[in-house]
Amino acid sequence: QRHTRSAHRMQRAARLALLAFGAADAFYLPGVAPREYAAGEKVELKVNKLTSTKTQLPYEYYALPFCRPAEVVVVAENLGEVLRGDRIMNSNYELKMGVEESCKILCRKQLTSKESAAFALRIEQDYRVHWVMDNLPSATKYIDETNPAKPVTIYDLGFPLGFRGSEGIPGTAAGTSYLNNHLLLTIKFHKDESSFQGSRIVGFEVEPSSIKHSYTGEWKGAETKLSTCGGGSSAPLAMKGDVDAIFTYDVKWEFSDIKWASRWDTYLLMGDEQIHWFSIVNSLMIVLFLSGMVAMIMMRTLHRDFNRYNAIEAAEEVEEETGWKLVHGDVFRPPQNPMMLSVLVGTGVQTTSMAVITMVFAVLGFLSPANRGGLMTAMLLLFVFMGVPAGYASAFLHKSLKGADWRKNIVLTATFFPGVVFSIFFVLNFFVWGEQSSGAVPFGTMFALLVMWF
Repeated sequence: QRHTRSAHRMQRAARLALLAFGAADAFYLPGVAPREYAAGEKVELKVNKLTSTKTQLPYEYYALPFCRPAEVVVVAENLGEVLRGDRIMNSNYELKMGVEESCKILCRKQLTSKESAAFALRIEQDYRVHWVMDNLPSATKYIDETNPAKPVTIYDLGFPLGFRGSEGIPGTAAGTSYLNNHLLLTIKFHKDESSFQGSRIVGFEVEPSSIKHSYTGEWKGAETKLSTCGGGSSAPLAMKGDVDAIFTYDVKWEFSDIKWASRWDTYLLMGDEQIHWFSIVNSLMIVLFLSGMVAMIMMRTLHRDFNRYNAIEAAEEVEEETGWKLVHGDVFRPPQNPMMLSVLVGTGVQTTSMAVITMVFAVLGFLSPANRGGLMTAMLLLFVFMGVPAGYASAFLHKSLKGADWRKNIVLTATFFPGVVFSIFFVLNFFVWGEQSSGAVPFGTMFALLVMWF
């Protein structure tokens, strides 16, 4: 009878395992599992946000009067995406796998002076537009010809909203902002009939341009024939006064030998302006210089003390403790504020543990860049879980320093550092919210952070 029960349990476990594998095969997690598109299948293009290295304030894509779909649907976001200011929404761009388009009309917008001034302000502030397709961010391709013998292809995240006119750009006026209303979408795909059916998207490039479109006859919506398409020289679209803006786009499909698993390698060669290499190197050099100075001063001091103790002429003075030997009396003396010392040491253990474990998971590949906001979410969760070793380290040090108020130590370790950071973050969030930026954290997310804290 026992063997019969064991056999039934094994059969039940096997069935559950088969169901789990079947569900896993049918489940698609963006960025983790590849997706194959059949010829002519719809490919969804999502809009994300506008960012700038000058203001550091992100904005929703539809905060400016772009072409909007009939119903704007916000894609579900995780905690990290909300804190980063991501606001991913649908768009009315129509793309189909393998189907190329030329100068397709998206919409026509009669911009008022106020709306064109809003575009001009964001262009002046060097804002870039960010889109998402098949979980790949949009990028602009540049060719770095610093070394003509070996040019390097560099990608920048997003694409510029527009540009400022200058004397070096024909057909533009200095100080005037021009909107990039025509976009060339180059989508790279990979096919391997021996491994899978369909096509996988492995690249998403956007080449923006500014064209003041014109047409003959009456406006017929998407069926209108534009006379400014076809590669001819056209004046750019200036954001000044009332503007009749026609948004158009081209779609180009290119076969690529890049496999789906390697499609993110292209983004590693990005010339992202937010990576301030000069500041990083400058900070490292200052730290190394100051560390060297401190080490040299300590070595000279210790060397002078050693020579004094070893000198035969000062034999009678050696009996008295001088120099660095006097430090031993301070080393074993309890600090003036042992409670705060133990709290800060516990907070340091918590922060260091969070950073080390996050880097380990990142090196092992668990924090993929395809999972937007995953790094921020992982850091927050790890900071919460690392409260256990933080409490142990703080309580251990507090007890070693003959502390008796262990309740106060527990409360301060759990609330002091997170409370200070949260208070600063809460106050700054009011200013960001006042600017109507997408970087402002909603109060619901604030409440979720408080729940995680406690």
